[in-house]
Amino acid sequence: MKDLSRIAAELGIASQHLLFYGHDKAKVSLAALTGRPARGRLILVSAITPTPAGEGKTTVSIGLAQGLKKIGRSVALALREPSMGPVFGRKGGATGGGRSSLTPAQDINLHFTGDFHAITAANNLLAAVLDNHLHFKTARLAPAEVLWKRVLDVNDRALRAITTSRAGATERPSGFNITAASEIMAIICLAESLADLRVRLDRIVLGFTAEGAAVFAKELKITGALLAVLRDALMPNLVQSVEGVPAFVHGGPFANIAHGCNSVLATRLALAHADFAVTEAGFAFDLGGEKFIHIKCRQSGLTPAAIVLVATVRALKHHGGTAALDLTRPDVAAVERGLDNLAAHLTSAGQFGRPVIVAINRFASDSGEELAAIQDFCRTRAVPCAVADVFGQGGDGAMDLAQTLVAALPAVTPALPFLYGADEPVEQKLQKIARGMYGADGVVLTEEAKAKLALFTQGGFHHLPICMAKTQDSLSDNPKLSGRPRGFTITVRDFEIANGAGYLVALTGQMMRMPALPRLPAAERIDVTEDGTITGL
Repeated sequence: MKDLSRIAAELGIASQHLLFYGHDKAKVSLAALTGRPARGRLILVSAITPTPAGEGKTTVSIGLAQGLKKIGRSVALALREPSMGPVFGRKGGATGGGRSSLTPAQDINLHFTGDFHAITAANNLLAAVLDNHLHFKTARLAPAEVLWKRVLDVNDRALRAITTSRAGATERPSGFNITAASEIMAIICLAESLADLRVRLDRIVLGFTAEGAAVFAKELKITGALLAVLRDALMPNLVQSVEGVPAFVHGGPFANIAHGCNSVLATRLALAHADFAVTEAGFAFDLGGEKFIHIKCRQSGLTPAAIVLVATVRALKHHGGTAALDLTRPDVAAVERGLDNLAAHLTSAGQFGRPVIVAINRFASDSGEELAAIQDFCRTRAVPCAVADVFGQGGDGAMDLAQTLVAALPAVTPALPFLYGADEPVEQKLQKIARGMYGADGVVLTEEAKAKLALFTQGGFHHLPICMAKTQDSLSDNPKLSGRPRGFTITVRDFEIANGAGYLVALTGQMMRMPALPRLPAAERIDVTEDGTITGL
């Protein structure tokens, strides 16, 4: 592992811009961007619809960056921070794996530099002050009109629905979201400066009066206090991969219930200090990829030069009907049946006018025939494709992918098209996302969703982009429909507003903004030895 000061110096970041957390983690001052316009090309890594265990998108992102370094390119990563919800839940840590991982992995997966704690504290301070105003009857809101919820960075289904101030004058139904779904998390990831953060916090909508008037967070007069809590959390974090590639790791919204992208500021730091900036968007392209373009890029003006879609043999066999226990058994026919899912994502990603490269994340159980089936499929569609053994070989295993990517890049990156305009009606935006990204026949709104949308429209918020809360397990809103479903509609059951972040959340199917633990959570395998070493993470 390189000295982190040396990593920063090689990027051109002066020591006075670093706030160290130990010797292997540092915050980077926003002043490091002063006079440093973007020089690099942005590479977006997305994926096909994953299995519950994930397909190694972060591992491929890290491996690709290491591969670019191996072929002599200046490169930096811009990635999300892990949430302790999945760390202790189903998926485990989110710092890559094997020879394509970030270090110090354990710190990053747990408390890191405290960003998630700061966001949790700010979110809940806002909730506490709001409830205090309700108690003293100094708020324009009645208890039943409040929309703002508390958050916690743990998967806890018991907190999805709660009653606050039980038997008190301000008793009301409420609930918790996970911190990754907090609007303040999204704001941190989209804010461009402390001044922008202030403006975004001010315009958070806490609820609507009986007359339909929005009540904004600025009315509570604690924006300054929120800024004090969030000041350091706004600064991106600098760490490195196991091969010494710099990584700006900052922010962690989920892509199935939030916008799924790391911070704009971290991405700008990577672009300002390297020729290539490799970033990712959560889950598959229908979720993170779509939101990366319609939310992050629309607001920031960032634009990817290319899109890398991660596919795995086991995910394609899953979509081809193979049972979970049989995914390691060779089955070329199942892979071929599952290629329809890859085709769907290639079509979706292809709508945005960028070269799309397929990265086959190789697992030890993959057979040559199975890998060849994917490569043959890509060849027939004239899609660049490369096998990457990034877990086992690190950057060496990604050199072919890196060269394939560089060869596919256009001389000039064209303007980014969007599927919908900001001023289109919300239902029209929903239809375009559902048809263009999921292959749905259309969208149906429940009566509750229609009522909430009418309230938001009356308040003048219909111009906001849409953030779809949808299962990651299917292109549809039914997690049991694998492959490439056809003949289905998307049901929007409710809406939430994130005016500070700049979007409306459409809740589809049974998606919850507070996940639950599985029957056997990952927390059961984590321990600490007598010498203080953490195991099983």
